[in-house]
Amino acid sequence: MMTRPATLIALALATSSLASCGSSGGNEEPPLSEEALAAVTENPGAPTRALARAADDLFTYDGLGETRALVVYHGGRLAVERYAPGYDADTRFISWSMAKTVTAIMIGMLVADGQLRLDAPAPVPRWQRTGDPRAEITLRHLLQMRAGLEHTEAGDPPQESSEVRMLFLDGRDDMADYATAQPLEAEPGAKFEYSSNTTVILADIAARALTDSKDPDIRRRAVSDYLKARLFDPLGMTSVVPEFDRAGTLIGGSLIHATARDWARLGELLRNKGSYRGEQLVPRGWVEEMVTPSPQSPHYGLQTWLNRPTGEEEHPLIPNRAPKNAFSMIGHMGQYVFVSPSQKLTVVRLGHSDAPERRAMLQQLADIVELYPET
Repeated sequence: MMTRPATLIALALATSSLASCGSSGGNEEPPLSEEALAAVTENPGAPTRALARAADDLFTYDGLGETRALVVYHGGRLAVERYAPGYDADTRFISWSMAKTVTAIMIGMLVADGQLRLDAPAPVPRWQRTGDPRAEITLRHLLQMRAGLEHTEAGDPPQESSEVRMLFLDGRDDMADYATAQPLEAEPGAKFEYSSNTTVILADIAARALTDSKDPDIRRRAVSDYLKARLFDPLGMTSVVPEFDRAGTLIGGSLIHATARDWARLGELLRNKGSYRGEQLVPRGWVEEMVTPSPQSPHYGLQTWLNRPTGEEEHPLIPNRAPKNAFSMIGHMGQYVFVSPSQKLTVVRLGHSDAPERRAMLQQLADIVELYPET
């Protein structure tokens, strides 16, 4: 039997042990900074401190790369907005491949206008010559990245990449000419192959639908005016700056610049199936097409990534931690406009992360997403 002095000693040791696990211990999370708390709005739609913590971790954790901007909208209301030092609400961020979704929206509006047909042969003059097998490529094939054109997106060394050659080397002056000149390596429609060059072909098709002129300035103006009048101005996306090549073709696979808030506005438009303040800017049916899986890639629609499982461990999004109807624009080195309609959620993360960092960063982004219930 334990004597009374021994009992008191045991209780003292237990109390000391419990105290070491309390506020003075090393296991408790550090207090939230004023910056972290200020980033969250008054009614964010999720627990304020948990949201501030998850957002703060995205900026401060090692191994995630550099987060430069985070904007979260819930139910159409701003929930979180934060920037890294050197960036702010007026900074125009490069899209990289998020631009592909913008190009798909433009194509959809032209289809609705009767200027283009989704399942007709793509109107590329070079492919219409007698006997050219590329005449079987449809607009849908191009939009779903299954045109079958010979392509290497990421080469080693980099100059072996078809994308690099188009953007910076022998194709840079007339990117569409370079992209459409490639031969077939697969039957049109037979396989999925991600290709920035394919999106430039779509941008060229859009320009030729809007003007018969080959004058670069007229082509630039036709596309810029169309996007501005039909999409950017009605949405209030006043910061957008698209880039064009020397031939006047929109570099619609990678080079559109805009603020984080404006990228969020575009995500919100898609979350609302193309509707903004009662006006249907993009046909509802087209947005539904954009987020419908391709026959050759369950995680890809029309120039848009889908949060659907593929059976593979590696995935560009977070199918195990967010609804399968979620989708995203994704840009090189960690640009995301993640949209989850059933959570009424749009999350914009812009920054710079390499491949391993992106995998870790996506899991941290998922911590934010999971704070919002499905409705």
